[in-house]
Amino acid sequence: MSVSYTLAEGLTVGVEHLWPLVVLPVAVGLLAYLIRRGEGGPRSASNRSRRLLLASRVLIVCLLVLGAMGPYTVQTRETPGEPGVTLLTDESASMGIYPNTTDEMVQDIEDEGVPVTRATIGSGSNSRIGDGVAANLQENGTVVVVSDGRVTEGRSLATAAEDAAGLNATVHSVTPQSPRTERAVAIAGPSTVSRGVQSQYTVSMEGVSVIEAVPVEVTIDGETVTEGELRPDGTLTVDHTFEEIGSHRVTATLSGDDEYARNDVFYKSVRVVEQPDVLYVSQGEYPLRNYLDSLYNVSTASSVPADLDDYAAVVMQDTPSGNIGNATALQDFVINGGGLVVAGGDNAYENGGYETSSVGSMLPVRVGNASGGESNIVILVDVSGSAESGLSIQKAVALDVLDQLGDENQVGVVAFNHNAYRVSEMQALGQNRAETEDKIRRLESGGATDIAVGLQGADELLGDREGTIILLSDGQDQLGPPAAVANQLGREGTRVVSVGVGKRVGVTTMRQIASESGGSYFAADETERLRLLFGGSSRRYQGENLTIVTEDTFITSGVELTANPGQANNVQVKPGADYQVATADGKPAIASWRFGLGRVVSITAYDSDNTMGGLLDRPDSLVVTKSVNYAVGDPMRSQTGVTAVGDARVGRPTTLTYRGDSRPEAANISFRQIGDGRYRGEFTPQEAGYQTALDTEYAANYPVEYATFGPSDSLDALVETTGGQTFSPSQGEQIASEARQKSTRVRTVRDTWDWVALLGALLLFTGEVVARRVQVYRGRTSLESGLP
Repeated sequence: MSVSYTLAEGLTVGVEHLWPLVVLPVAVGLLAYLIRRGEGGPRSASNRSRRLLLASRVLIVCLLVLGAMGPYTVQTRETPGEPGVTLLTDESASMGIYPNTTDEMVQDIEDEGVPVTRATIGSGSNSRIGDGVAANLQENGTVVVVSDGRVTEGRSLATAAEDAAGLNATVHSVTPQSPRTERAVAIAGPSTVSRGVQSQYTVSMEGVSVIEAVPVEVTIDGETVTEGELRPDGTLTVDHTFEEIGSHRVTATLSGDDEYARNDVFYKSVRVVEQPDVLYVSQGEYPLRNYLDSLYNVSTASSVPADLDDYAAVVMQDTPSGNIGNATALQDFVINGGGLVVAGGDNAYENGGYETSSVGSMLPVRVGNASGGESNIVILVDVSGSAESGLSIQKAVALDVLDQLGDENQVGVVAFNHNAYRVSEMQALGQNRAETEDKIRRLESGGATDIAVGLQGADELLGDREGTIILLSDGQDQLGPPAAVANQLGREGTRVVSVGVGKRVGVTTMRQIASESGGSYFAADETERLRLLFGGSSRRYQGENLTIVTEDTFITSGVELTANPGQANNVQVKPGADYQVATADGKPAIASWRFGLGRVVSITAYDSDNTMGGLLDRPDSLVVTKSVNYAVGDPMRSQTGVTAVGDARVGRPTTLTYRGDSRPEAANISFRQIGDGRYRGEFTPQEAGYQTALDTEYAANYPVEYATFGPSDSLDALVETTGGQTFSPSQGEQIASEARQKSTRVRTVRDTWDWVALLGALLLFTGEVVARRVQVYRGRTSLESGLP
């Protein structure tokens, strides 16, 4: 049993054992008996001598007992160390635009008396910056990274930050200014399109030291289709309709001199296929039928037939369940990979008996009032050190989120840093809103960031309930694997809605956490959209037009909504489905999910005459097109041969998918079977340009190393997370000063003092024996005094 006591801030005293105290009275009593024995004899020592001897022997026993108790002190104090700098130099191609200042910087640091260890962490097209940083970290050490932070392989800089936090290491960065001009062009757009359907391609440019606009030429199949100019923050859009089936080439070329020529050309291979066959099922004549005709090869029916093998998707509009036709064939069709789009109206959903029909089970929505019911919600607030500077904003956003939630929801609050803390238990929000708000206002910050621990704490608060975790964080995770935890939560029926809050938000991390669990990501200024998900009857959303609920999905990406159809069927989005678009009054307008191998979309917004009220007019029509395209999925899934080739980069493995009766053979491509009659091959292009594999053309472009230039946000985040700084190449003296300061640190030191007690007892005993011998020598006493 140990006992300790704090004497002052930073100083604690204590003992390890209390049992030696039991020996003390026994030893004192025995000493008293031995010393007083023989008292009063003719040659007996005086009472004064006996008392002095007893006092010294008792003191010796006390010191021995104290030593046996194990006395110790714990205090915090500064301890000096040996300063040193590990300088990591990125010599990859993207750093070729900067002057080499490393030698001068090393000299400046060593002139200040701080030794420098140098290492190279990137070369050519290989930028394993995260691996290089992690491999050179030392406990309490200082690492200086001379790099733009553009990682192309290996672990991410966020992962390296986790390693640095565990070792209390600091990472500084040095990013020189580039006097050279460098540009890289790229094309974004679909790789597979339907014949006769307009497609859009966007040409963009990354660059450094680019002052003036750069001429760009775009060709399709060798013919110039547009010439214009590009700036680093601008794009050039090309709309084109392909009329011939087969492979086509879209090429963008920049003009002008810069450091590298290989990234001034970008190749895009486009495969044009026949328009997918779509079956349109309806009891009436609606504009949607004519709109689909412009995009697909459409057949019309008043009900679903028994044979759907020829179709990629079925679009059903305003059809009651009793008139659907062969619902069993439709269900088998979707389960086996077919698509289904169900558009609403006065005869659909709650008006068409869907709640008791087999088609209802396939839909991502269920019939019922969207404002009814309750949800189990945990608000998870990041109070770690990385969020400290913006904690007031965190609290404000948390209170704003709370305001979006309806009174009928069960709501709890958890705060986290490297641990999770229950702030408020799960309870009905209606009568506890003020109490919950007060607890959020009282939150304080500090500690490392472990989002995974926070998610686990929120899950524990939910208990056996399925629910939603609303994560408020800057996403600067230093310790745990949050995406893996989010994935597990999603499999258990709990989704994570992540809200990015802070001066520097790790958007990629926050989006991944949401995606892994089947949730959504919102920026801090987009929390009003939470009212669409959890507002309920007491917190209804009010807008002017259709509103995107979940951004950057296949259906909503690049969509602009201006229409307000005016009506919508009364439905609720099912758990696990994607809530894509809401009406102006907050009802679900578009939702989607996977059913078996197929994809299903519900479009419930319509207008008074059972049409789609502006949804078929630009720009809103794009959301209808993308909804049907989502349901269609892969238009080549029924074809044989090469069905897909991934975007290829020189020097990086690329995959292709093949469908056929047997495993294909091709030079330099290794295949493995991934399903019945489906094979996946992998190959690595060595040259840029248009090339072929198994008689299928694909485009290979310059290595990723040449795609982006200039300092990356990930490097800035690594430096900020580890408490580092960003220096210029001329600040070697300041780097040395930081290393010296880092090596001197305040730490908790435990000292044991049993040896002092034992030494004191030995010295006291020796001194007492010597003193008595001196008395005998001087004749003031005798050896026969009777003292022990």
